[in-house]
Amino acid sequence: MSTIAAARARAVAVPVSFWLLAIVAVSCVLRGALAHRIPTPWIMVDELIYSELAKSFAAHGHFLVRGVPSTGYGFVYPVLIAPAFRLFGSVPDAYAAAKAINGVMMSLAAVPVYFLARRLLTPASSLLAAALSVAIPSMLYTGMLMTENAFYPLFLGVCLLLVLTLERPTALRQIALLASCGIAFATRAQAVALLPAILVAPVLHGWIEQDLRRRIRRYSTLYGIVAAAVVLALGTTVARGRSPLSLLGAYQAATNHGYSVSAVLHYILWHAAELDLYCGVAGFVALLALWLAPRSASPGARAFAAASLPVSVLLLVEVAAFASRQSSRIEERNDFYLAPLAIIALLGLAGDRVVTRARRPLIVAALVAGALPVAIPFKQFVTTSAVSDTFGLLPWWWLQDQGVHFGALRFVALACGLLVAAAVVVVPRRFALAFAVLTATYFVLSSIVVENGVHGIHRTAVGSLWAGIRVKHPDWIDRTVGRDANVAFVWHSAGETRPLWNNEFFNRSVQTVYTVNGPDPGDGGLPETPVHERADGTLVTAAGGVPTAEYAVSYVDLAGTPLVHDRGIGLTLFRVNGPLVILTRITGLYPSDTWSGRHVTYRRARCTGGHLVVALGTDEHLFDSAQIVTATEGGRPAGRISLLPTEQKPFIVRLHPDAAGMCLVRFTMSKLRVPARVQPGSTDHRALGAHFLTFNYVR
Repeated sequence: MSTIAAARARAVAVPVSFWLLAIVAVSCVLRGALAHRIPTPWIMVDELIYSELAKSFAAHGHFLVRGVPSTGYGFVYPVLIAPAFRLFGSVPDAYAAAKAINGVMMSLAAVPVYFLARRLLTPASSLLAAALSVAIPSMLYTGMLMTENAFYPLFLGVCLLLVLTLERPTALRQIALLASCGIAFATRAQAVALLPAILVAPVLHGWIEQDLRRRIRRYSTLYGIVAAAVVLALGTTVARGRSPLSLLGAYQAATNHGYSVSAVLHYILWHAAELDLYCGVAGFVALLALWLAPRSASPGARAFAAASLPVSVLLLVEVAAFASRQSSRIEERNDFYLAPLAIIALLGLAGDRVVTRARRPLIVAALVAGALPVAIPFKQFVTTSAVSDTFGLLPWWWLQDQGVHFGALRFVALACGLLVAAAVVVVPRRFALAFAVLTATYFVLSSIVVENGVHGIHRTAVGSLWAGIRVKHPDWIDRTVGRDANVAFVWHSAGETRPLWNNEFFNRSVQTVYTVNGPDPGDGGLPETPVHERADGTLVTAAGGVPTAEYAVSYVDLAGTPLVHDRGIGLTLFRVNGPLVILTRITGLYPSDTWSGRHVTYRRARCTGGHLVVALGTDEHLFDSAQIVTATEGGRPAGRISLLPTEQKPFIVRLHPDAAGMCLVRFTMSKLRVPARVQPGSTDHRALGAHFLTFNYVR
């Protein structure tokens, strides 16, 4: 016996359960190592919301966000990661544990994929499908506190139960299928698309098997329970005076807009094309070919086709409709769950009765899948939003960085798609395993670009941490006052939101968020307490109350004792022990970042003199010469500084209080630039002067 034959014999002798467990274990270890490279939550405010829900459930069994009950979000994922926040008091440690849980959850997707593939493939091919399902680039979401981690295996579990039910529709299986859909919906409201899919699948299966009437009669349990549940749910919500759409929770907002048929059709096309590209085209060819000629397949493959077609189509329609009104981008983050279905079909190319051998449906499938990538308007969708939502476009962004223009990129994608699709048609079936190897290679290379590329998630997360926290320990507030302290965060409209979100995430002691001069523009509807300043700087609520706190964190100086600073961000932790009084007020900065307009005004109450140190910067992509910043105090010149486009330096102004103890400094920029006029592709029409990064009052 040859060495290869002996090794094969030993591998076959090992139980399949061992290999499946090994796939899950290796994936867990790999995902844990990669997740460690994500130092902070950065898909905001989603990650903050789910962490808050998990912290709350771990502490007292309720789902609260900033102390306010929240039932609009799926509860399954927060419950699953809650043990991390229960076992570890230190949030950085709990964060690491939560990402480890993510790795286990998402890696477990290999299990339903294996058993789903076994309905139509050999054990070896099914194991390969399981391995490929945990090699897709979207497995990198294990580094983020997102519901994708729980929904991926649950979605595939629903698909498995649907195929099993189609094969043998017992009452128990139908009930289990509905229950699994309910759990998936409790994880992500997006799972609402699964309900019509499981209702359509038996009809489609009956048509394929050519015994529609007889087959449909066997689903009385499924259709009866759904009908009763719909009537009960609608009746209950109407009786309570609420809209039936309230059942969608936080996703109800997606129903508040009119949808254009033309726009939805465009987004369906773009999502299908991007998913085709994401899967490496070959799997898409195989899946389309199976759908086009299901009756020539084996019984298991016919059930798989009847299940996968409505699930795929309805999910894509739902995601595309949402994207056409809510996000205006390709939401691969909401449809990558379909990739294992294409992987299973891809491995079925080598099966005798899985993917059809008839030339006509295979050629049609190859033409469609091969040509689809040309429909993607790369220039429109290859943007910073793709870093969080559309991993499949990041390798093509890398190509664009190498000098391939966006216009040419569509034709490069077309050429690649047609080449792979043609190969599926002409390469003999005995070499079909080569397509699995090719797809695996594509997944790995794509994952490297997504994880560690110039536009990858590692750099984005590191940048997010740098934008929000500059001190050594992200839980610096907890380390100073203790995790059980009650710290108020006073968010000023002149400040960045990243420091608020990042510090709130890493510090359990941050409890209440007070927003001054307007709400947090990117808070996603998070609970907050709006306040305004009285003439003396005291913060007052809309009802006239004066909030008090023991400790507070702020960009601006508060009345109290400074305890510790994050000087790089400009945040200070104060011991207040009383009302919140703002000593410093800054106007003239745009609310979304640190950019100024023509003028910026700094006012300080209870001023005793000293100096104001302002960290200034500009942008070499906007300015080609020095920016002159002039400071005046009481109408008198107080200083002048020249700032080169690549410079970041301090501007020191001596302060002189008036009789009321007030210091007032006005900064004026010599020139303004509008990004939309000087930067190709920019949509920013603001007139920008300089970055006012920090204001430090030095007595």
